[in-house]
Amino acid sequence: MKFFRTIGLFLKWSTILSTWCLIGTVLIQIFSRFFLENTPPWTEEASRLFFIYAISFASGLAMKNNYYVHLDIFYRGFNIKTKRLIDTLVPVLILLLFSITGIYSVKFVILGIPERSPSMGISMAFVFFSMTIMSGFICFYLIHKIRKRIQKLNLWF
Repeated sequence: MKFFRTIGLFLKWSTILSTWCLIGTVLIQIFSRFFLENTPPWTEEASRLFFIYAISFASGLAMKNNYYVHLDIFYRGFNIKTKRLIDTLVPVLILLLFSITGIYSVKFVILGIPERSPSMGISMAFVFFSMTIMSGFICFYLIHKIRKRIQKLNLWF
């Protein structure tokens, strides 16, 4: 359990840090538009990058804490057997989707190695790596959730 707690803390603090960096770059951009002659060219790109990373880190936390949207209006109308099937099948399908996304995101990162961002000059592999982070942590928590679900199903039979 300490491993899961450590991963959760890493994601939490990474999300907070990315969000604060996003706020900082936006404030620099606002300040420079009102009080300086020119705005720094890197602020817009940096704020996008920090936003993307904040979402990537927060996605794993959202999966861990079940913060994603559920369509309860349809779900409530199903019988118990259908609800059990949905509760088992949906995480497996999401895991399949993000596993595929994770595999292709690694290829995308490799393609981004020689590319450079226009204003900051950093490798686009760093930018594209956010998809790998998002996919990896969503899969991490989904595997844990599916494992718990399988253990729970064994108690029903």
